[in-house]
Amino acid sequence: IDSGLDIDSLALVSKVVNSLRGETSFLIVTHYNRILDYVKPDFVHILIDGKIVKSGDHKLAEEVEKRGYNWL
Repeated sequence: IDSGLDIDSLALVSKVVNSLRGETSFLIVTHYNRILDYVKPDFVHILIDGKIVKSGDHKLAEEVEKRGYNWL
């Protein structure tokens, strides 16, 4: 969803996603935390080798941003 988007486009896409929350579900796959500045997920799942190794809320994504994946 955030691949190649400039900051203005990312804000616009995020606004639409946030406006539809509660009406539908979204699966956001990202390697960058930038979109999470605009959209706070209810659930975060970390996949390694195709398996969920950790689940949590948006704070888990913040922890990965700080510490990387090696601690998982």
